[in-house]
Amino acid sequence: MSGDMSVQEVSRSFQLPDLYEAGIAELQQGLERAHFTSVDLVKAYLARIEEAAALDAERENNGTRGPLHGIPLLLKDNIATLHEEGNYLRYEYDCWYVPAFCVAGDAPVAAKLREAGEIFIGKTNMSEWANFRGQVPSGFSGRGGQTVSPYYPNGDPSGSSSGNGVAMAIGLAAGSLGSETYGSIISPSSRNNIVGIKPTVGLASRTRVIPISYTQDTVGPMCRSVSDAALLLSFIAGKDERDEATRSQPEIPDYMKALDRHAPEGKRLGVPRKLIKETDNLIEEEFNKALDILRSLGAEIVDPTDFRNTEELKASEYQSLVLTVELKLGVNKYISELRKRPSNIDNLADVIRFNNENKEKEIPEPYHTDQSQLYKSEDSKADERYYEAVKKDYELGRTEGIDATLKEFDLDAIITVLPSSYGCATKAAGIAGYPIVCVPLGFHAGTVEPTPNPPTPLHNEAPDMAFGLCFMGTAYSEYQLIGFAYAFEQATQVRLKGRKAIPEAIPKTQLKDVMST
Repeated sequence: MSGDMSVQEVSRSFQLPDLYEAGIAELQQGLERAHFTSVDLVKAYLARIEEAAALDAERENNGTRGPLHGIPLLLKDNIATLHEEGNYLRYEYDCWYVPAFCVAGDAPVAAKLREAGEIFIGKTNMSEWANFRGQVPSGFSGRGGQTVSPYYPNGDPSGSSSGNGVAMAIGLAAGSLGSETYGSIISPSSRNNIVGIKPTVGLASRTRVIPISYTQDTVGPMCRSVSDAALLLSFIAGKDERDEATRSQPEIPDYMKALDRHAPEGKRLGVPRKLIKETDNLIEEEFNKALDILRSLGAEIVDPTDFRNTEELKASEYQSLVLTVELKLGVNKYISELRKRPSNIDNLADVIRFNNENKEKEIPEPYHTDQSQLYKSEDSKADERYYEAVKKDYELGRTEGIDATLKEFDLDAIITVLPSSYGCATKAAGIAGYPIVCVPLGFHAGTVEPTPNPPTPLHNEAPDMAFGLCFMGTAYSEYQLIGFAYAFEQATQVRLKGRKAIPEAIPKTQLKDVMST
């Protein structure tokens, strides 16, 4: 802390931010006003003091780099960072063998944030192989163990960006980056009462992000507010010559300018009722209230606006074939491009063998033994069936799905609710490669009966577990979706007014506890 004031005097003169809920803009304001330093902030987040000190010195001597200067962030464990940074940031994909991998450098999305002055304070636990190893609990990895919800004991945190969801829910960093192939950003965001943005495939680079699917993978922010998520998206978006999907992207807007309380005015938002089959009356009730709120904000709600191909979407198995083939292709390519790797890990087949040879670590009894999806992927090949499946996925998700529905009903966006629409709405956006923005909507009733989620003792629906509202659109419609999400967030403040995590899950350390006297 600068100046001669003691921590006690500082605390009396103004209110230090509560790290459970503090957003990036609030932290940046405190840094700019010298209420605390980045060193203080990073201590509170258990981070790298030397790097923080350098950024504080740079701020003092040369001024700020911008809105992310000195801000502590987390990365999902499949996003590569400099190998030289050491064990706490070096691991990717939460497997025991991967720490020996040596990447050639930061993933471009990480490099952009580092250049902006942020401080990576660690990697988050994730569903091993991004929930694509087999029937294994969400949030489980051999090295990281089992992630659980902070809202209910042994609650399912959802995956695969489960660690991001939980970390953001209880304020372990100012923001984070997750990744999604099929629900892995928006589902844990919904389940953990935070904001998630699943961008269009091609908006942000996937280079040096361990893959599942070239056609579906995307990296996006998971934060506690729409403004924080929009800020991170503004920094990570852009072309990467090493990622072909980004080369055809349009000019990228400043997503911070999308933060408009009036964004829904005059817009038509559609409700695909056949995708929202919910047995929990409370979720349906809260969803209908959300529609009324959007009407009050000036939106025209078109209800229903069902996809003409809803049943075909539900029944289609093309996505499964595409992901099965692309996992093998992507992982083998990723391993081949490493600077260094163990001599006995050259491809997906070696991964399977390692798991079998190290069962006590990687596939322990009783709930975590399945790696059937890895076997299926290893046995797959990119044949005519695969290429036809890619084509059919695009047709089902894009031309006959989301785009057809937007056009038929003259819509600006589609609204759904998670988890009830997870199976089909997220499938449509996933196979299309289209964006979704998720914001907090509500919580299960305290009297709801906990529902076990096979094959684990984790509970899926349980008292006080959160659920979210999702805005879905066509390719590169993030700007508009962010505007709708922001207006709803500001009108409702569900996260701030809703339930906090269970007491034992909330960290006790605050800035005042670590600041120098």
